[in-house]
Amino acid sequence: MGMEYLVFDFGGTFIKYAIMNEATEILEKSKVPSPETWTSSPKDLYQRIDPIVNRYRDRVTGIALCMPGMLDHTNGYLRTAGAMKYMAGHTMGSELRERYGIPVSVENDGKAAVLAEHWKGSLTGCHDCAVVIIGTGIGGGIILNDKLLVGKDFSAGEYSYLCVNEKNTDTFAGYWCDYGHRGLSKRLAERTGENPDEIDGIEVFRRVRAGDTAAKEALDEFTYAYAVQIYNLGILLDLERVAIGGGISEDPLLMESLLNSADRFRAQLPFYEKEIENLPKPEIVRCRFGSDANLIGALYHHLYGPWDR
Repeated sequence: MGMEYLVFDFGGTFIKYAIMNEATEILEKSKVPSPETWTSSPKDLYQRIDPIVNRYRDRVTGIALCMPGMLDHTNGYLRTAGAMKYMAGHTMGSELRERYGIPVSVENDGKAAVLAEHWKGSLTGCHDCAVVIIGTGIGGGIILNDKLLVGKDFSAGEYSYLCVNEKNTDTFAGYWCDYGHRGLSKRLAERTGENPDEIDGIEVFRRVRAGDTAAKEALDEFTYAYAVQIYNLGILLDLERVAIGGGISEDPLLMESLLNSADRFRAQLPFYEKEIENLPKPEIVRCRFGSDANLIGALYHHLYGPWDR
């Protein structure tokens, strides 16, 4: 029997975990709710994961972890922690190694996803590519010249902080983080007067399939915003391909609407024909590993990194 690892994907909504082997096969998988973003503490997080680690600690040889935030992948120091704000300033790697007595690696969740997809997923064979993960916020990772882009402050790929509306720079509505999966529900609720917390992506897609006009308009607005930002990434980085991940991406309607939105956006560009023809047009695909991309990339990082990038 080969070695097995406990792999965590910490998110703002769920803590996903899996038992995986060296071939990155998922042998077991489950999830528990994440602590509340604004009122929780590190103690609340440990209360969620202690039982999981204790259940498997005699079976695994290491813990591979990915999570949101600008983090130093060499030791897990969290400059920021995204939706897990209560962990900012902590060094997750050393804290967990001391707590559990097991080797631990920590990587940003978006960077983990792009590592997985570039390794043996939808981005295999691309030299310049990116992932966009639609979660509680917007995660991401970028590969340039076959190397993961990290940055001196570990902020490369932190799409949530991108300003997308200069008229709302003092609210979350002005930033790409507002287009996490809850952003789709919010845009439908703006049209129907419903409570956005009582609508999820599944319900939006159900209504679109049922021919509901408000749901179709909300989805079109949501994906058009993504088409604009994918265009911007393409212009900035001259990307070959962009892979879309996160749980919401697993419904075919999301990708269908996004591809249509990308075509609509490109069709209204004001530049002359020869310019448009030569502007980068990255291929838009779905992450091969879907919502498991973060888990697979976290284990890839544990097995083969960190390294000089």
